[in-house]
Amino acid sequence: MNFDELIALRPDLAFIAHWVNDGAHVLDVGCGDGAMLRYLELGKRCTGYGIEIADDKVLASTKRGVNVIQHDMEQGLGLFGDNAFDTVLCLSSLQMMQHVEALLRDIVRVGQEAIVSFPNFAHWPHRLALLRGRMPVSRTLPYQWYDTPNVRCATIYDFQALAEECGLEVLECVALADGKPVDFLPNLRGSLAVFRLRKKVRATA
Repeated sequence: MNFDELIALRPDLAFIAHWVNDGAHVLDVGCGDGAMLRYLELGKRCTGYGIEIADDKVLASTKRGVNVIQHDMEQGLGLFGDNAFDTVLCLSSLQMMQHVEALLRDIVRVGQEAIVSFPNFAHWPHRLALLRGRMPVSRTLPYQWYDTPNVRCATIYDFQALAEECGLEVLECVALADGKPVDFLPNLRGSLAVFRLRKKVRATA
């Protein structure tokens, strides 16, 4: 998996990969088919593990040569100690969780930094669909209301408020559209929200 292949497969992952330092120890929570972690291993000399529950995705990750642990993220990350990883990724998975706040706290517990992405429900086509009286269906929300794995819907502003409530520092926040950053009206024009977070550093006396 090289960078060009990652761009072709998932432009959002290619953008996010720039936020991961060379040689970082990485945990990819909800790693899917393992493409991101495999690129980080080959392209940025990273080490680490993926976590995934779906049998087919665990198999796909294994075929890519990724160290993957089959585990239900809803059960938390008690497998790992505090600050066990340089970076924890949770990409387009958090919105599928029942207990978002608990998982988010666990993610920043086991990682020095965390990178979280999720579909931005405030993206203008989603708003337009709701005005028409229908649930939105788009590239980032590709499911019908009756078969979606997403159990949570959030906007950029919603997640900023949750991060503050959880005592997290937002290092960077970017809205992406087709894998490219949106600077003007990001909460309206961005289809995917990406946050880089860490625990707030407590001031010393």
